[in-house]
Amino acid sequence: MILTIEILIALFVRDNFVRPYIGDMLVTVLICSFARILIPEKVKVVPILVFVFSALVEIGQYFDFVKLLGLDDNAFISTLLGRTFSVADLICYGVGCILFAIFDYIIKRKSEKRYENLN
Repeated sequence: MILTIEILIALFVRDNFVRPYIGDMLVTVLICSFARILIPEKVKVVPILVFVFSALVEIGQYFDFVKLLGLDDNAFISTLLGRTFSVADLICYGVGCILFAIFDYIIKRKSEKRYENLN
């Protein structure tokens, strides 16, 4: 569902709030969700790892990593890695990771309570 929302935002939203801020926040939630599938036993560190990864990508944008790699002609890589650094993006990534951690905690608690009620 999150991936569908991200795709719809990318394809149809051309504004100065939803696409740059909500989109960046949701992308970290999406990455956290995929990472949680791959490493479910490390769920508490997933948001931290995703934030560090996102920050490294953003820092790469500051140094125009795509150009340094000689891939600035490649539209796909330029779009995937991004080309412009923004502190606001870092904040959005942090908010997305925090929201993921909160929702994951809430879902886990509800699941545990449901399991306790069955016993």
